[in-house]
Amino acid sequence: MSHLMLKSIALYNQLASSKLFNKSVNFDLKRIKLILQKLNNPEKNLKNVINIIGSDGKFSLLTSLKYFIESNNQKTSAYISPSIRDIRERFWMGDKFLSYNEIKKSISIIKNQKINLTIFEALTVIFILNVSKKNNDYNLIEAGALFAKDSTNLFDFPKIQAIVNINKQHLNFLKKKTLNEVIYQKVGFLSNFTNIYVGKQRPLVLRKIKKILKKNNSLIDYSKSWKLIKSNNNFFYKEGQTKIKLKSKYIHSEGLLENLCLAIKIALDLKVPKSKIVKTIPKIKYLARIDYLTKGKIIKKINKNEKFLIDGCHSETSAKNLASYLKTLKFPIYGIWGMTKNKDPDLFIKQFKGVFKKIITIPIENETASLSKSLLLKIARRNNYKAETSKNFESALKKISSKEKKVICVFGSLYLCGNILNKN
Repeated sequence: MSHLMLKSIALYNQLASSKLFNKSVNFDLKRIKLILQKLNNPEKNLKNVINIIGSDGKFSLLTSLKYFIESNNQKTSAYISPSIRDIRERFWMGDKFLSYNEIKKSISIIKNQKINLTIFEALTVIFILNVSKKNNDYNLIEAGALFAKDSTNLFDFPKIQAIVNINKQHLNFLKKKTLNEVIYQKVGFLSNFTNIYVGKQRPLVLRKIKKILKKNNSLIDYSKSWKLIKSNNNFFYKEGQTKIKLKSKYIHSEGLLENLCLAIKIALDLKVPKSKIVKTIPKIKYLARIDYLTKGKIIKKINKNEKFLIDGCHSETSAKNLASYLKTLKFPIYGIWGMTKNKDPDLFIKQFKGVFKKIITIPIENETASLSKSLLLKIARRNNYKAETSKNFESALKKISSKEKKVICVFGSLYLCGNILNKN
């Protein structure tokens, strides 16, 4: 394990071991508002806040917007959840990530306030404390599981609130375990004084969103004016007379391309020139989202005929997105599957019917919430997959790697993908 990874784990452990910070999820804005008040309300120093809310696609939308805005010589901050490789990834300050020492100092400041917080609330305060000292043009903030009482729902007058795909993910956090309640918790508490962008949704979900937002006074864009089109094996963003080719060797699925299109729409409305958007698209890469690794320690271990792909999908919707892409490939596909608790592994794996030649189930290293390899094996076999287990990623890779031309796909958890990236 690398020295940097050990530092990151130590900081997470410092949060987890503190009596002040609760590891469980507890939605309530009272605690974070109290500590911010004691810290002289640093959140009020953030201008042009862009909240990014939804079930799937928050990271890809945030990443795209960050690229586009920064291409226009403007500075952004970014708060993401979860981090993939390292705790520092959560906190982009406009010109750099927070250092370990800055995070450590922030934890001490928070502890001195003697207010009980959840770990996610503490992480949010770390971000706000530090970014409030900057003068960034935009502040991009990814919501947690929901939004109604999420610790990122702090701003009365955000510049934009963008809604990506909403689905049944996060039912475990709700008393009423219904899609209606998920939608209500995510969009029923948006600001009345902002610009709301609703990304592409299933028709049923869109109808319910419109019903909830009927009395909202914000300017609302329901993504009717633009669309993702395909022509001669190329994808384009199309809005009226504006047509932008989505030229990318990194973004592979239609689901991710739709998130890219939503970012283009918002960026154009923010007066980012079309020419800069066109130049920026080829540079955008989404970490651990249909992400091919082409160099590193792991790549040196596999055969030159093999391609290695990681995807952190863990919901029914994101599984469908990955499966849809994998079905376009002409090579045999072998899966290495790990997953955390509070997911629906049975519904998840059903989406890959006919995709994998074989699945190896593994536990997620250094993750106490990991589902056991034996449980995942039972679920895989119950769904008629050829499957077996391995004690860890390394042994799974040895079982799969050979001279056969193939794609090796690690999937099921962003935490698993983070481990793989650190090993590489």
